[in-house]
Amino acid sequence: MLETGPTVFVVDDDASVRDAISNLLESVGIRAEVFGSREEFLQAERTAAPSCLVLDVKLPGKNGLEFQEELKHSGISIPIIFITAHGDIPMTSRAMKAGAVEFLPKPFQKEELLASIHLALERDRAGREAQAEFATLLHRFQTLTIRQQEVMELVAAGLLNKQVAARLGISEITVKIHRRNVMNKMRAASLADLVRMADRIKARRREQDPAGQ
Repeated sequence: MLETGPTVFVVDDDASVRDAISNLLESVGIRAEVFGSREEFLQAERTAAPSCLVLDVKLPGKNGLEFQEELKHSGISIPIIFITAHGDIPMTSRAMKAGAVEFLPKPFQKEELLASIHLALERDRAGREAQAEFATLLHRFQTLTIRQQEVMELVAAGLLNKQVAARLGISEITVKIHRRNVMNKMRAASLADLVRMADRIKARRREQDPAGQ
């Protein structure tokens, strides 16, 4: 993925709309990439920096709402701002429930579109930071031995050292050693900090395998 500044991707089969949005974004110093179809967008290399997608609902073939679902199922996470000249309440509701940032009717106000874009870029930036933070957390967790992971899980669940020792069939002194090593490897400042870390890892596991929880 390319390392650039924030980028707004625009997918609309109307060239005049693409040009208008591109010119608007250029006037406020935001980089834009425009496409006339979903296929063009999917073939393009996307940026590793914050980005969002301004997407027309009425596209040839698969419409924007169906494309929103396709992106989600493909694991492509990008905030979407829908624009349309033929919107209705059910359509708007469906888009917003699926995570759209905004649903704007054409013709839209420039200020309204820019506000939505700034919100979408900020949402993507925060999401990317959270993802990077979790990746670091998961990497630290994976440096723990199996026994240390077991100790972390039980300690985070609220068990005392002697209870952890009894559960795992080891001495309390050994539990204390594992616990200290866990705190150091995870870089946890306190027990409460370690519990938050364990909760985040457990929550991600539930997301990835709901049936296995």
